[in-house]
Amino acid sequence: MTVFNAPFARRSVLAMAGLAAPALARAQDFPSKSMRIIVPYTPGGTTDIATRLVAEPLGRVLGQPVVVENRPGANSIVGAGAAATSPADGYTLVMVLPAHAANATLQAGKLPFDVMNSFSPVSLVVTSPLIAAGTKRLPATTLREYLDHAKARPGQVNFGSSGIGATAHLAMEQLAILTGVRMTHIPYRGTQPALQDLMAGNISIMFDTLSSFKPQFEAGTIRPLAVASAQRSPFVPEMPTVGEAAGIAPFAASTWCMLLAPARTPQPIVDRVSAEVGKIVREPAMAARLRDLGFVAEGLTPAATGAFLGQEVERWGNVIRTANITVE
Repeated sequence: MTVFNAPFARRSVLAMAGLAAPALARAQDFPSKSMRIIVPYTPGGTTDIATRLVAEPLGRVLGQPVVVENRPGANSIVGAGAAATSPADGYTLVMVLPAHAANATLQAGKLPFDVMNSFSPVSLVVTSPLIAAGTKRLPATTLREYLDHAKARPGQVNFGSSGIGATAHLAMEQLAILTGVRMTHIPYRGTQPALQDLMAGNISIMFDTLSSFKPQFEAGTIRPLAVASAQRSPFVPEMPTVGEAAGIAPFAASTWCMLLAPARTPQPIVDRVSAEVGKIVREPAMAARLRDLGFVAEGLTPAATGAFLGQEVERWGNVIRTANITVE
């Protein structure tokens, strides 16, 4: 028989209330000083641009400056590590890319933090579907023809990416697995040098974002092939999806920008920041501006953001293990 101890129950409730009181007080006072969003990459890239677009209106609505701090290094590990060890008070956030999810497997046992458990998810801010582009130095004109060309020459056709573990790298590895094609990956230090070699014909194909490829598409120096989304994208409605072009099941892969806070940041603070970010990116003028840059406004809740991150960790972890990808 269970005995209900009323005095003990009252003491437990009071103790829990006592623990919650400081967090609640912090949330009610938040923010009382400037905040910072760490960008684990150099200025001017996708993450930096998306962060700065959000930071200024977020500061305005919260009534305190939101400073963007670039902390590049080790494929986002330096910046994410700085955020993970910051006070869990809501005044430090970090904007991560899919490399953060890939690092859970690529850097297993080597990271100074846990990709999932060292952070509180705040918001999936934007996504951007990947585009497949090919060199014009090959006679192929469709994604299927590029893949057939590579399949007839196992390991002899090169594809490029902005670096090992980038979504552009892992998406091509997954496509190769699904189509039975064996290509050789050439990693670059960023998108631009890879793009230069695509134009020169030193690599045959690569994935990246529309914003990266658009000037070359317009100039006719590379060939647009397919968009990695389940349905045709409103950005490029005339472009077939990868699934359509390659003759496989729907295939979707995107880069994304996600706000995280240090683990144990008070949930009311996380919820407030997430709600404000969602309003900012979905505001019609901002959504249109993001769309011009090739971004889809998301603004997901903390729970949905955490679920999305877990799915990305699992998805890319499976690709990394299947393709036996390692970081030297």
